[in-house]
Amino acid sequence: MPDKLLIAGLGNPGKRYADTRHNIGFMVVEEVASREREVFRTGRGDYLLSRLKLGGREVLLQKPLTYMNLSGSAVLHALNYFKMTSDSLLVVADDIHLPFGRLRFRNQGSDGGHNGISSIVASLGTHEFARLRIGVGNDFMKGEQADFVLATFSVEERSQLKEIIERAANGVSDFVEHGIESAMNRFN
Repeated sequence: MPDKLLIAGLGNPGKRYADTRHNIGFMVVEEVASREREVFRTGRGDYLLSRLKLGGREVLLQKPLTYMNLSGSAVLHALNYFKMTSDSLLVVADDIHLPFGRLRFRNQGSDGGHNGISSIVASLGTHEFARLRIGVGNDFMKGEQADFVLATFSVEERSQLKEIIERAANGVSDFVEHGIESAMNRFN
């Protein structure tokens, strides 16, 4: 595994989206940064960045500010700026195809219909990067997917959200320290 990693938590910037399902990627990287008493600062591109040491590696936590559907340009900029390749990347994103709270690490794969991951695939020109998908459920009618992912969590979901974010942050730490196979075995 590379000595330097980029962990890109996907979401949308601004208060309007802060507590929405689509922003669970932001929430997870914020938890990782908070545990290390680090903060996010403006990056060299259209993103916020937090730099820390974890498991003997330099870890760059990223929150793209491009809005979800254009996440790829921010991720590509950070990889290029820090002279990293896609094998140094972990993308953390929401997934409507997984039950609420379910975690799924993969070392590569399709975009699964996720516009943020699709943008990253298009920008990088490859599907070969690690990702952590976090289930946000799929309790919506046909044609209402966008409204669902841009809505806040229900009261019942919010009661479980802190634990899910903590478990996902633990998974990120495991990925950094032990690699994708360990994270898949322990958290999927």
